[in-house]
Amino acid sequence: MKLSDFDYHIQENQIAQRPLKDRDASRLFVLDRKNEKADHRLFRDITGYLCPGDVLVLNDTKVVPVRLPCAKPSGGRAEITLLKELAINSWKALVKGVHEGQVILEKGITAKVSRLNGAMARVDFNMGPGLSDRAGTDIKGFLNDIGVMPLPIYIKRGAEKADSKDYQTVYAKKDGAVAAPTAGLHFTDKLITSIKEKGIKVETITLHVGYGTFKPVKVEDIRDHQMDEEFYEIPVTTAYSLNAAKAEGRRIVAVGTTVTRALETSARDSSAHIIEAGTGKSSIFIYPGHRFQIVDALVTNFHLPGSTPMMLASAFSGLTLLKKAYNIAQSEGYRFYSYGDAMLLL
Repeated sequence: MKLSDFDYHIQENQIAQRPLKDRDASRLFVLDRKNEKADHRLFRDITGYLCPGDVLVLNDTKVVPVRLPCAKPSGGRAEITLLKELAINSWKALVKGVHEGQVILEKGITAKVSRLNGAMARVDFNMGPGLSDRAGTDIKGFLNDIGVMPLPIYIKRGAEKADSKDYQTVYAKKDGAVAAPTAGLHFTDKLITSIKEKGIKVETITLHVGYGTFKPVKVEDIRDHQMDEEFYEIPVTTAYSLNAAKAEGRRIVAVGTTVTRALETSARDSSAHIIEAGTGKSSIFIYPGHRFQIVDALVTNFHLPGSTPMMLASAFSGLTLLKKAYNIAQSEGYRFYSYGDAMLLL
């Protein structure tokens, strides 16, 4: 299973730089895996492909503005993207613009950058005068004031005020993600209401999307790639609903690769191979050959070449069929990646 097997070419103008004004007006590429047939719809038409009794599963994680513009004492620009909290005011982070040393943030906050390896560094924050006097002051309490949304690198512009809403699902609730579960960006409150009115159950899980989701695969044999751990939580009501659906032969429709990883991890780790309520950490790497135990249909976006989300989608549909679908999507003018259009794999 070679990394090069997951490569494909895409034109720059097909990479969406901004979302559509109406989330559910994005296009929907419906791929029937069994019959190898495709339909081209709008995302709001997804209701027509869902049946009463289906269970639609959403990830309610909320993206935190973890990208922190800063400056070197010399005045040069730098940038910190927080990835993992090591201790209060100490983080593992991606750092650009400075190798090691002090940087200055807004509100008089400073930080010491200590290089770990490559782009990775340890960042220790020091709260400025007036802030350090407050017992328990934590940089997390200032992120909404000094941070910006961590847009992916293929969006060739800086984060704007609108991204604080656009790069967030309408059902986001629990802070913790450093990237959006992008398949969910297409849903509106109105569409979710319509889905429920059709007799489709809507349940939520939480998986805090971390750096591991978009960390580049650098090994030619993809089986040697190691996923980072990501925290997930499955509520009791969700576990009960999903297990009842599986027992009764009703479909479980996962919205996104993050939902898929959480559900498949829970079933894999369960002695009974069913969904167990509670919290855990997922480092499951799903690629072609994986036997899906829980997910019957998948809502997803068009993913980067050689990325782990593309590999998961390939495992679900078959690599040859998915690459054929990607080629058709490009010829039909679909918009790719986070702010782009969606797929429904049936």
